Amino acid sequence: MIIKLPLRLIFVLYSLFFSSLTPAMAQDQWKKVKAELLFSEAPFSQCHASTIVELSPGSFLVAWFGGAHEGGKDVAIWTSTIDKSGISKPIRAAEGIINDTLRYPTWNPVLFKSHNGNLSLFYKVGPNPREWWGMLKTSADNGRSWSKGFRLPEGILGPVKNKPVELADGTILSPSSTEESSGRWKVHIERSTDAGKTWAIIPIDHTSQLDVIQPSILSYPGGKLQILCRSKQGNVVQSWSDDGGKTWGKLTKTELLNPNSGTDAVTLKSGKQLIVYNPDVPGKDWFNGRGKLRVATSADGQAWKDIAVLEDGNKEEFSYPAIIEGSDGLVHITYTYDRRNIKHVVLKPEG
Repeated sequence: MIIKLPLRLIFVLYSLFFSSLTPAMAQDQWKKVKAELLFSEAPFSQCHASTIVELSPGSFLVAWFGGAHEGGKDVAIWTSTIDKSGISKPIRAAEGIINDTLRYPTWNPVLFKSHNGNLSLFYKVGPNPREWWGMLKTSADNGRSWSKGFRLPEGILGPVKNKPVELADGTILSPSSTEESSGRWKVHIERSTDAGKTWAIIPIDHTSQLDVIQPSILSYPGGKLQILCRSKQGNVVQSWSDDGGKTWGKLTKTELLNPNSGTDAVTLKSGKQLIVYNPDVPGKDWFNGRGKLRVATSADGQAWKDIAVLEDGNKEEFSYPAIIEGSDGLVHITYTYDRRNIKHVVLKPEG
């Protein structure tokens, strides 16, 4: 038997049904409002490993390393600003010159602006990731000029790829890691309670058989923290802290795939978590599986849902993302664009 309902009643039921879904759905709807490459002509052949920080509302600074190729002695740290006037030309901000006859490549810059307004540029210098050391420059004019670079204390590398986080009490947690000559990868946190003057190293499950580097830090209510790491084992790997990063639990795999490629993550002001990652399985070589790049969100750090496709390539390399939330709620992402450029994408939450 077919029951015919009045048209007005059908419209009311339809409206009630979809209005009940809208709030939940809106939380996971994101729109790409900008996508741009940072330069048309570059003073280097290759570039990689970008980082981004907000200088003031609507003004951003991006850094990366560039040179003939990764690991080349000419590789330096470069920066550009992004604001309402556009994108500035790349400026060399740091080099690995030791003396007149010795020069090393630079690696993995990380920009960080503390709550008191201090702007820092962390980077690495050395022949390779197993022998590099941590360096730091500071700027009093939003990156237009930098102090002389100085070496961090022995054993302190600084944030190895992703940005530090500053807790409500002023404690700075710097996500770091080491690559040993034996091939083992291990993560740790470098913790400072005096605005970066001194640092303490907190190892994270160094007995684990999981090989992990390049963690990022997410925050939850009640002092709970989570790190998400690149791994050799095919998945993004996590660890949790219940005491504000003083101690950490065992390393475990998440549901997110990881083809041995860097990720970055951020906690939004809303409490939602975002991660940028390559959703592929490991290949025979480290550079396989970097053609696709996505953004996923989670409320609890356990269940993740893709919300944006940044790249859907095949053999290209779209990798090493950096992600932040701007003061206006827009999400800014930079990443390596096939080693030839740095791409800047802006996402806007809808609803």
